[in-house]
Amino acid sequence: QVQLVESGGGLVQPGGSLRLSCAASIGIFSIYSMGWYRQAPGKQRELVATITSGSVTNYADSVKGRFTISRDSAKITVYLQMNSLKPEDTAVYYCNLKMYGSRENGYWGQGTQVTVPS
Repeated sequence: QVQLVESGGGLVQPGGSLRLSCAASIGIFSIYSMGWYRQAPGKQRELVATITSGSVTNYADSVKGRFTISRDSAKITVYLQMNSLKPEDTAVYYCNLKMYGSRENGYWGQGTQVTVPS
């Protein structure tokens, strides 16, 4: 049983900042990575940033230099610090967790809305 709970979304003006959090409730498993994906209205879900258990990070080109992903292994929590937000960042942001030897697409949270008006 894996449960992911996102928090920190909201409405912020262009140039502002938000920090998203995702706390995982999980049994005894080996975690490969945690990350953030987002989905804007009418568009497909896309990768934003991921971080592996070895602290290797990966960012979408559109957020590189503005967003920072980090984790707290003891709490099984991943964060997404979002700075210099733009209207095109508006989307529902979903937390994702992947484990070794588990389902290919991992587990998903319910999502949290981030809105940056133009």
